[in-house]
Amino acid sequence: MTERGLQDIVTPIAVSDGAGVRLERSIATQRLDHLDPFFLFDHFGSEDPNDYIAGFPMHPHRGIETITYMLDGSVAHRDSMGNSGVIGAGDVQWMTAGSGILHEEMPKVGPRRLDGFQVWVNLPARLKMTRPRYQDVPSKLIPEAVRPDGARIRVVAGEVDGVTGAVREIFAGPTYLDVALPAGRSFEQPVPRGHTAL
Repeated sequence: MTERGLQDIVTPIAVSDGAGVRLERSIATQRLDHLDPFFLFDHFGSEDPNDYIAGFPMHPHRGIETITYMLDGSVAHRDSMGNSGVIGAGDVQWMTAGSGILHEEMPKVGPRRLDGFQVWVNLPARLKMTRPRYQDVPSKLIPEAVRPDGARIRVVAGEVDGVTGAVREIFAGPTYLDVALPAGRSFEQPVPRGHTAL
């Protein structure tokens, strides 16, 4: 196996998006073309509801997939296809915008902080006009691989150590993992040739 070296360390920048949600954006510049098909990576996290409560009112997407992974708090989703739901800590929302969809993501105020990530993935040209779809995956359905050294790997998509992720039939064929390591341990994951790792 060929090992890939670290190519870049990106410092996130503070931005405001949607109706005024404060977040940190790590990917969204021309300088990061080498991360294709990933073109946006946001971290939203705050204990202050004023930083997020305005949310992301109804807005369009087309030709992409968005993946939202919640660490804490909850967000309500509603879209133009009639889908709706609420994702909370450990849950995943995987939306394929394809030929076009309108949706909103509205954070809920609760006793806990709001914390999560969202990644945008560019669909290849041949799939840009695919039918939109939406998957909510509750935390309890996300399988976990546990290694002898104590590493715990939640497999959202892809496969690790024979454990297949809960999100399937994804166009980019991604591996999406949440890895928790004991102090002093490391983690290695094979990445198929032609795939981007971040």
